[in-house]
Amino acid sequence: MKIKKQHRKKKYLHKLNRKRMHLKQKSTGDVKCQVIKEAWNHKKSSYRNLREMGLANDPNKAIKIPNFKQEQLRIAKQIVKNGESDTEEEEETVKRVPPKIRVAETLEKVAKAPRERKFLLPKGQVEYITYLLDKYGHDYKAMARDKKNYYQETWKQIRSKIKTFMGIPKQYGEYLKSRGLLDKEESEEALKEQAKALVMDDSD
Repeated sequence: MKIKKQHRKKKYLHKLNRKRMHLKQKSTGDVKCQVIKEAWNHKKSSYRNLREMGLANDPNKAIKIPNFKQEQLRIAKQIVKNGESDTEEEEETVKRVPPKIRVAETLEKVAKAPRERKFLLPKGQVEYITYLLDKYGHDYKAMARDKKNYYQETWKQIRSKIKTFMGIPKQYGEYLKSRGLLDKEESEEALKEQAKALVMDDSD
């Protein structure tokens, strides 16, 4: 006697959008980098696309960890062959230039390009630093003894904070302009040079 298989009754789920699910599974995601997006070929796999651009899909394979046993084996082979290098191994080590190497070069240039400093100190810290500068000038040891030094910071810690403040042209420039120590048409480069000069003067 045959055992009857119990088939589950198929139900149509109205809450699922099959078309949207299919497109989501098929898509490789939105590439945010414009250079890679322009060079990307959707007919090829992600591994092949990145290899043609001169980029690594897996960093563990791209930068291999040196193997001691393999290195010793290679040295042993050279000793056996009286120092003659194997031509086949040399041919394998010759790397081919990827056809879309300009993508990797463009990304390197973008990474090395100087970026605008967006770091700013909090308002409370700026008020505290400007208060100390107005009261003591650059006498850091006197600043450490001030009654508003609630966290008992040393004079070197206060000096490092003031150096950081002077290294931010936007905030330091506003402070100088408000005190009448700087012309309004002064550029950011002039502010940086002035800040560097002050830092050099204050160094031990």
